Amino acid sequence: MAKVLVVEDEPDIRQMLVRQLRDSGFEAMGVGTAKEALESVRAEGPDLILLDLMLPDMDGLEVCKRLRRDPVTERIPIIMVTARASEMDRILGFELGADDYLTKPFSPRELVLRIRRSMDRQQPAPTNGDLLVFGELTVDVPGHRVLVRGKGVDITATEFRLLTVLARRRGRVQTREHLLQEVWTHGERDEIDVRTVDTHVRRLREKLGSAADLVETVRGVGYRFAAS
Repeated sequence: MAKVLVVEDEPDIRQMLVRQLRDSGFEAMGVGTAKEALESVRAEGPDLILLDLMLPDMDGLEVCKRLRRDPVTERIPIIMVTARASEMDRILGFELGADDYLTKPFSPRELVLRIRRSMDRQQPAPTNGDLLVFGELTVDVPGHRVLVRGKGVDITATEFRLLTVLARRRGRVQTREHLLQEVWTHGERDEIDVRTVDTHVRRLREKLGSAADLVETVRGVGYRFAAS
């Protein structure tokens, strides 16, 4: 039974969410402050966190940032649940490490679906050292090779770095800005902009052929390597 921590300062909403999750087969608990949330994550070790952004003692974005900086909690899926619906809020949430972003009001069925999808994404990638295997796609990091259905794919060094960054963060949204920082060198970044990321992703997908769907677009934010 997966354990979900609900971080919500409104008691009625918190109790409703906990009840809905328990009815859906989860082990659920609720807290109302950031301080309680950080303590509960350490003490209870939840499998997923539902995190409201409007908390009385600390902004939920700061809570997310702290959890992602801690090696003990950095891989716990976080779904931000908030009334903030602007594109900038969503982008900021993903940049700080949220796995998903759900705006109020929402249906219980949608909430359960997003929780299950987020947990599925956390399943570890099949690996053998630095050999990353995703169905018909294999990324041989030391050998600097990419294979689809056992056949080598001719990709550039930049495309290989882009694919490796996405694959190693399987299921986690990567913003264009973050990919630009991770994949391109400082000197290269001085001459290009985030639209270059879109161009390289498009070319990478073309070369991956039947495995192209593994690189997903998150509209208005960036890209994500598929969970399965």
